[in-house]
Amino acid sequence: MYLIVTKAFPPEIGGMQNLMWGLTKEMSKNFMIKVFADYRENHKEFDDKENFSIERVGGIKFLRKIRKAQLVNEYLKENKVQGIIADHWKSLELIQTNKKKYCLIHGKEINHLRGSLLNKRANKVLNNVEMVIANSEYTKNLAINNGVNKDKLIVINPGVNPVKKLNKKSLEKVESLLKIKTPRLITVSRFDKRKNHQKIIMSLRNLKQQYPDIVYICIGYGDEEENLKKLVQELNLGSQVMFFKDISDELKNSLIAKSNIFVMPSIIHKTSVEGFGIAYVEAAQYGIPSLGGKDGGASDAIDHEKTGLICDGNNLDDIYSSLSSMIENKKYLEFGKNAKDYVSKFEWQKILEEYKKILN
Repeated sequence: MYLIVTKAFPPEIGGMQNLMWGLTKEMSKNFMIKVFADYRENHKEFDDKENFSIERVGGIKFLRKIRKAQLVNEYLKENKVQGIIADHWKSLELIQTNKKKYCLIHGKEINHLRGSLLNKRANKVLNNVEMVIANSEYTKNLAINNGVNKDKLIVINPGVNPVKKLNKKSLEKVESLLKIKTPRLITVSRFDKRKNHQKIIMSLRNLKQQYPDIVYICIGYGDEEENLKKLVQELNLGSQVMFFKDISDELKNSLIAKSNIFVMPSIIHKTSVEGFGIAYVEAAQYGIPSLGGKDGGASDAIDHEKTGLICDGNNLDDIYSSLSSMIENKKYLEFGKNAKDYVSKFEWQKILEEYKKILN
């Protein structure tokens, strides 16, 4: 039996939540699994559908962490467990056991100044586990630079589930919504500075001169939403930018499938960094190529000049010229075909084989 100890888990929505759910679901086909996860409203309906046990822990953040560790420590004393897999070094900080521990790392949660209190706390945990699983080469190198023992590090990219066939009515709805708009750019992410929506919108002002029917679809929510909408109005791009939030997965995926380029040239903002970028992989499943940023782990998800492009997200000209080159002569069609072929290596069934090598 393996324990999964995680703060991020469905029914809460997000990339980390999808990662931990996908890993747990795939592992449950091969191992006995018990999950210790944070309490979420409406979790019972979700939990009851799964074939593994999920124990939820509620309360305020600090006390929840202590209580969860107590429950895990008690469970370890009373049950035969092979190992523990955690989503975050903080999830392991209070767990006391000589059982093998494995910790996933993602980027921003370890991106603290070397020698700082948070850096010392993270390294104390990460240098005392069996293996540290980085989501990309970038995250692995970041960990080494921040003091994590390189002999404990391995790169295993996040996985995705094979996509289901999209509903015909949903696809028709999207076509009706977008009509003659082309080319179609799309971003699915939180609205925060790291994701770089602002520079995409600024690039759109110039692209509009050459492609008057261009459209940029923004799906998400976050702190920067109002600032982005204000920028769209200032640049007179109301007809070119469409905002969506709180939409169904079916509609979201149909919007991706009917787009031409997934755009997320991420940057480093303070300590926040894109460790991998599962959204690029999810777009590739629908044959949509991506434009990613050089700062972070995008190059693990995008094969530069084959399944998309990597650019300097801090350089507006580079974003603009990269988008222009992908749109010109519909280069995105070739990249998109390559992306669909490339993405099969990220399917959870194959990713789990990499986990099995270290667990066994």
